[in-house]
Amino acid sequence: MFTGIVEELGEVAGLADLGDSVRLTLRGPVVVDGAGHGDSIAVNGVCLTVVESGTDTFTADVMRETLDHSSLGALVVGDPVNLERPMRLDGRLGGHLVQGHVDAVGHVAAKSPLADGSTRFTFSAPPDVLRYVVRKGSVAIDGISLTVASLDDDTFDVAVIPHTLAVTTLGHKERGAAVNLEADLIAKYVERLLVPTSREGN
Repeated sequence: MFTGIVEELGEVAGLADLGDSVRLTLRGPVVVDGAGHGDSIAVNGVCLTVVESGTDTFTADVMRETLDHSSLGALVVGDPVNLERPMRLDGRLGGHLVQGHVDAVGHVAAKSPLADGSTRFTFSAPPDVLRYVVRKGSVAIDGISLTVASLDDDTFDVAVIPHTLAVTTLGHKERGAAVNLEADLIAKYVERLLVPTSREGN
């Protein structure tokens, strides 16, 4: 479980196609500190398992299913990536509950500067993600916990402060860029509880 508060803007240091999977080597000295084999690290909002770690890099295998259903399949060496270690149970929940399980890939539909210095992003998203998006609610974009400013039938908007632009991948995203989307976990559970379930023998 993660919080959507990016710890470090890392980069892709290596990439090897293994056929059914891709082995990513990622540079991130902050998140590597204390990380060992089998630990989890979120990469652009995708929970990956560390298979090797060094002084400032770690390696993770990304299965074909994940590559096909996230933006990780489009990464190339040198690309920036958002990195976050799992939350500690005795720590602060600075963002919101983020699983690291991407629901869909969205795209930057528009971006524009605001008078207060922040930037307004409009993201396209499929209906099965937008159903969980509400105004002033939380959504994870490339693993970043953000607050929804507005939404319509096909898109939603967020306002991103200059600090977030500087320390995350959003500072590198232009119109048309792909992003990983994860809807609020609580909304999914509420929907599930409200849907009547059938029972054997009824």
